[in-house]
Amino acid sequence: MPASPVKEIDTGVRKLVTDMIETMYAAPGVGLAAPQIGVSRAVIVFDAQDEKGARVLINPELVESDGDYEYEEGCLSVPGHYWPITRPGYVRARGLNVEGETVEYFGEGLLGRVLQHEIDHLRGILLIERLEKKVRKQALKTLREEALGLEA
Repeated sequence: MPASPVKEIDTGVRKLVTDMIETMYAAPGVGLAAPQIGVSRAVIVFDAQDEKGARVLINPELVESDGDYEYEEGCLSVPGHYWPITRPGYVRARGLNVEGETVEYFGEGLLGRVLQHEIDHLRGILLIERLEKKVRKQALKTLREEALGLEA
């Protein structure tokens, strides 16, 4: 389900961001969207492993993308699984930081992927929905079998 926009950046939102960063690192992961922890708010945190540390985007939007890039992608919502996902190779995203200032992040590689992946969560899109039909069918079968304790 799509997340609700943040109308006011208050102490609750700042606490949410702090908790999300701690959760992301504890998982461990490189990104986390608020809906993944049961909060339907348009907030993402990420660390693109580029020595800039954890960052946040509130009410993010993708404003530019270019090229195609396929990569094995995983998700904290389906731990231990990775699938080939094709996404734009370069993206630019815009949103707010915890001070309410407009910020932009842009790039390719891990930064571009994590921005797209986490913004997908805010749109109610799970990684599995990005898979080709045949691969998605097999992934869903595998996840069902695991949930029922039927995995080999």
